[in-house]
Amino acid sequence: MIPFLDLQRFQARHGPAIVEALSRVAASGRYVLGPELEAFESEFAAFCGVRHAVGVANGLDALHLALRAMGIGAGDEVIVPSHTFIATWLAVSLCGAVPVPVEPVEATCTLDPDRVRAAIGPRTKAIIAVHLYGQPADMAALRTLAHQYGLRLVEDAAQAHGARDHGRRVGGLGDAAAFSFYPGKNLGALGDGGAITTDNGALAARLRALRNYGSTAKYHHDVAGVNSRLDEIQAAVLRVKLRTLDADNGHRRALAARYLARLDASDLILPQVREAAEPVWHLFVVRSARRERLQRRLDERGIGHLVHYPVPCHRQGAYAGGRWPALPIAERLAREVLSLPMSPVLTCDEVEAVCDACSEELQT
Repeated sequence: MIPFLDLQRFQARHGPAIVEALSRVAASGRYVLGPELEAFESEFAAFCGVRHAVGVANGLDALHLALRAMGIGAGDEVIVPSHTFIATWLAVSLCGAVPVPVEPVEATCTLDPDRVRAAIGPRTKAIIAVHLYGQPADMAALRTLAHQYGLRLVEDAAQAHGARDHGRRVGGLGDAAAFSFYPGKNLGALGDGGAITTDNGALAARLRALRNYGSTAKYHHDVAGVNSRLDEIQAAVLRVKLRTLDADNGHRRALAARYLARLDASDLILPQVREAAEPVWHLFVVRSARRERLQRRLDERGIGHLVHYPVPCHRQGAYAGGRWPALPIAERLAREVLSLPMSPVLTCDEVEAVCDACSEELQT
């Protein structure tokens, strides 16, 4: 059996350090907005190469609050990828704004800057660039567009902790970046969690108020905020895992290189890496017109797999009432993508077994 993601095996690597962190928090008497969160925010900001990190309850809140803090609201339009997890779209909708889907570059599944330019209109206020599957979007081109048209540029970095573009880590390549610390992420907590990173001190201050009932001083609420705070337990656990994140991402890169080498001669469409991009391979996603057959073969071999994502956002019930343009790339990706096992505790032998199963099916 090769599970898609073995979180128990991964957590066991950090077992003693996590137990120590949990005990430290339990004994402290500080469980919300305490020293662990303060320390993690400082350490994660330094990791991303920015001045500020603001911990929140989850990745969706991170995106939503980043947009709110930028003043995005009713009547505004925000450019989003057509192929992404629905949280990217929901964050826009929660602000009362309208998501404007733009098709990705098929080779990387990240936002196509040329199509973004064509989609910019008089109501466009921001672009959300998703670093999907751990592949950085073309931030240099998107920054140029944002500056040219006076738009905000937000990174959805939920799947890309530690990835780089032109040598700089994601998290500091736009006006703000939203991260998720869902347990399966490259940097994952023991539950939900999220953060926003930015170099803008005024924006960070607004975010700190918004996440805490709109308050900057106890029982004084200047804006209509929410309750979205990364708690001390999760912050302490994330501090432990942050220490090994670069090494874990290095292992993912080695496994991805093995997948790419072994599957190069197959009929699978393999992920491509844009020049100057350094992905962290949150997911290793291939494409096949015979996906269902391949899934059955993997099932027979006891090999885990998932589809990210089988239903495009514009086809979801939540967006059934929208008037969406034709989005053939998103439709095609939804039919063909398949995520193979990938994690810091996956072994090279396990990757070989996955490749063997894929090759056998594609030769029949």
